[in-house]
Amino acid sequence: MKPLLTSFAIVSTLLLVQGCSSSVKSGEISNPGAAKPHDGHMMSSEKTPVAASDPHAGHMMEHQAHHHTDTDKGNAAQTKAQLSDRKNIQPNKPVILGINIQDVKGKAVTKFDTFQEKLIHLIVVSDDLQHFAHLHPTYKQNGRFEVEAKFPQPGNYTLFADYKPSGQKEQVSLLKETVPGVSKPVPKIDLNTAKSFGDTKVNITFSEPKLKAGQTIHVIFNLRNNSNQPIADLQPYLGERGHLVIVKQSSKLTKSDYIHAHAMKHNSPGEVHFMTAFPQAGKYKLWGQFQRNGKIVTADFWVNVE
Repeated sequence: MKPLLTSFAIVSTLLLVQGCSSSVKSGEISNPGAAKPHDGHMMSSEKTPVAASDPHAGHMMEHQAHHHTDTDKGNAAQTKAQLSDRKNIQPNKPVILGINIQDVKGKAVTKFDTFQEKLIHLIVVSDDLQHFAHLHPTYKQNGRFEVEAKFPQPGNYTLFADYKPSGQKEQVSLLKETVPGVSKPVPKIDLNTAKSFGDTKVNITFSEPKLKAGQTIHVIFNLRNNSNQPIADLQPYLGERGHLVIVKQSSKLTKSDYIHAHAMKHNSPGEVHFMTAFPQAGKYKLWGQFQRNGKIVTADFWVNVE
């Protein structure tokens, strides 16, 4: 009788292990000893691939980047945004933009959830990635937002409207604008990792010596004052130590070229850490934003991803 019970126990154990193994989804860490994203302490030697089946997997991770693609499951078809009040747009002159959020049937989306202290984040970039603005339109009810914007130079611009309809996942709508005039030549890409922005010196480093597509990494901004000392007056921006927007250089920008990442809970003086991944090889522009003395410092860097 004992051999029979022993055999039954072994078979049951094997079936249980097999069932647990099959429940691990694509992109999840199956090693029970691996660091969790909520810990904020993923070691640089860990290389967690981005889950190809769900580009929004980062939304469930407190410090993970948010990747947006045109094929996000259940996401792209839920809402859309339309620009209005776009008359007489001229280079470097303020203009009021109206942004109307609608569902796929054209009905106004009227309720939104706050995230990162705002109802909507509007990221405006020139298609050559030379100009950047992070705006927060005012809600005017009935699905309509308004904001004053300025387009510094003639050319094509892409606007990423980032918002959360009430009770839904974060949505990104892509808008396009063309400013009349003759565009200036695009300057050569500068891959320098140390720059000065006013009275703030910024150095950018990564947890890996080479950046590879699909690899989770830490992006580290080291901020110092004119005396080359770690800054001690960093203030929260949008409820965090900093904000990071990343856009891939493309001939025609799409939602899949846009990434934003939340600052990690890290207390090293003068340092702000982010966790992200670059979905494809190519060149990317990063804009890190930090607040000092009530003023926003925007630090921009180019990187090359293999």
